[in-house]
Amino acid sequence: MAPQPRHPRRARIAFSDSAAKQLENITSEEQIHALDRALVVLSVDPDVGEPIPGDSTAPQLRQYTDEVENVRVLYFVTALRTVVVVAYIEV
Repeated sequence: MAPQPRHPRRARIAFSDSAAKQLENITSEEQIHALDRALVVLSVDPDVGEPIPGDSTAPQLRQYTDEVENVRVLYFVTALRTVVVVAYIEV
């Protein structure tokens, strides 16, 4: 039997306290859907966002913007590249 192809492991998404509070204020179904799509993109490819210039200490803060869905997420990726921690959400 041939081995099954392995799919890359998705990163887990975690939220800072401030991002979690922002989530509580999102009530529109459209905004929830738009944010969900952005988070799926980040879980599949955490490097998709642009580094935010500034402090060079780790972890590097990144920004992902989806112009179609009007979503902006500030986040950083953990050293093991398994968790994306969302610091700020704008929908």
